[in-house]
Amino acid sequence: MSIPQSGGGPIERQEQLAEYLASGCKPREDWRIGTEHEKFGYCKESLRPLPYDGPRSIRAVLEGLSDRYGWTPIREGDKIIGLEKDGANVSLEPGGQLELSGAPLETIHQTCDEVNTHLREVKDVADEIGVGFIGLGAAPIWTHDDMPLMPKGRYALMDGYMRKVGESGTSMMRRTCTVQVNLDFASEADMVQKLRVALALQPVATALFANSPFFEGKLNGHKSWRSRIWRHLDADRTGMLPWVFEDGMGFERWVDYALDVPMYFVYRDGTYVDALGQSFRDFLKGELPALPGETPTLSDWADHLTTLFPEARIKKFIEMRGADGGPWRRLCALPALWVGLTYDQGALDAAWDLVKGWDAETREDWRVAASVDGLEAVVGGRRMQDLAGEVLKIAEGGLKARARPGLGGIVADERHFLHALEDTLEAGKTPADELLDCYHGDWAGDLSRIYGDFSY
Repeated sequence: MSIPQSGGGPIERQEQLAEYLASGCKPREDWRIGTEHEKFGYCKESLRPLPYDGPRSIRAVLEGLSDRYGWTPIREGDKIIGLEKDGANVSLEPGGQLELSGAPLETIHQTCDEVNTHLREVKDVADEIGVGFIGLGAAPIWTHDDMPLMPKGRYALMDGYMRKVGESGTSMMRRTCTVQVNLDFASEADMVQKLRVALALQPVATALFANSPFFEGKLNGHKSWRSRIWRHLDADRTGMLPWVFEDGMGFERWVDYALDVPMYFVYRDGTYVDALGQSFRDFLKGELPALPGETPTLSDWADHLTTLFPEARIKKFIEMRGADGGPWRRLCALPALWVGLTYDQGALDAAWDLVKGWDAETREDWRVAASVDGLEAVVGGRRMQDLAGEVLKIAEGGLKARARPGLGGIVADERHFLHALEDTLEAGKTPADELLDCYHGDWAGDLSRIYGDFSY
């Protein structure tokens, strides 16, 4: 979840909302890659989730990273709730999941170095205090009542609201983890093409990265329970956005959508003001019940955009949001997949050719099938494993065309970051399938073994 945004000054014209999004347009040479990933922390002795305070806690991890590795603390009141350094942030999800929001970097080589450095730092601090971290799409054993709620004002507001809409909001907040990549666009037309490809192919990412077959200590019948949770969340702010594929899609259309999503809050003077269910349209008119007579700033607009949770979303960039959190090696594969598909025009055109004939029902069917069956999903007689193979070939071609070398030129391009996904396809087994093999095999149904065998 985001920290408070710094979007800009007063909104005097509604056109500024679309102009804010359009200000993200960049020439190709300035495109960057921002990787985000979340992980669950736990006490090694008890295998319980970490509280906020105490000797083995989220606060202890954050303070350790700050003291040992020079991260600058971010505070809300007197509570440390995040860190920042060199364009990157470490932040907290509602249930204490630790998230790295990486700096915007030029190559996957660089973003993978950043991920590796972060995980080494976290492990160094965590090992010293008896804490572990694990990458999964959903907490395999812990219940809602087991999970602490982090001391962030926006989470206290969201928690109450989530109980009133959908059926899975509080589970999403406390007990899911994802890996995401944020990517740039050159123009409105480029944004539209990338967003359409992103939405249509999120189910492929869901299948390839499926890593949550357990929930509350039991088999849940899905390869990605995280995806299932998102499918039963607040319908106002989630989903596959079928209107994105209609004529007239652009920045203004996204603004119309965002304005119709009920608000959560307004951030003022270090405090989250309750605006739950209220309308940003009313805010523009100075008629927001939470702040009567006050009109919004672009920072308020930027904050509101962080409360939209579709499978892919735009701010000043595009976020790819369909993958479960997972093993260390796969954290670099997710940006490799999407950079390969979208940062070379030939690859982007090929990806669009692959999906442009799908209707909204087909896209939604793939979303559901990927969540339940992973690579074994079948829609309209087509196998996900075959579709994913085509997608990986396009991504590989895109990375080859980018030709971004690494290791001082020893590595010609970024294609090797796809190897983890190629291995998945060759074996026909997602991370969820590997977990299930362990559960039915060596673990003999003992899910506590997951921490020792799959932690970072």
